[in-house]
Amino acid sequence: MTKSDDEEFNTDESPYNTLVGERLRNIRKQKKMSLQEVEATSNNEFKASVLGAYERGERALSVPRMERLARFYGVSIDQLLPRDAMRVEGQQPEASGPTKIRIDVAKLSTFPEPKFQMLERLLRMIQVQRQDFNGKVITVRAHDTRAISVILDVSVEEVGDHLAELGLIFVPPNQ
Repeated sequence: MTKSDDEEFNTDESPYNTLVGERLRNIRKQKKMSLQEVEATSNNEFKASVLGAYERGERALSVPRMERLARFYGVSIDQLLPRDAMRVEGQQPEASGPTKIRIDVAKLSTFPEPKFQMLERLLRMIQVQRQDFNGKVITVRAHDTRAISVILDVSVEEVGDHLAELGLIFVPPNQ
């Protein structure tokens, strides 16, 4: 059974959901909005009770819904993710994922699925921030892999392997 992106996913109060919720609450408060104001201003797209559950880490946020919430707040999607290195129960320091991954952005643009379009937008945003306009390859750092893992729905540790399986890891010619 699949769930639409509008359905809410109950969680067992995942530590990462709690960190995301804290980030959502901080952004809402920076915007000087109450839960009720978000509901009213969003024309009831984001109900106060559901947004409160996101902020408490009681419900998980789907990526498409997270994208709409980021657009509503006027921030990039990566701004909704926790700022600190992901520190959750049971995670070992060495399980932080790869330190650098070279992604073939040109090849990525051939993948029509929405999650790959979202990933391409994220990578283009990183390129703009770095003023790196070659447009073909980008090296993402460990902290960028958190956002990529959310978009691809894999763990941070699996990002490199998943991108490799898709043929999106850049391999220079003659290698």
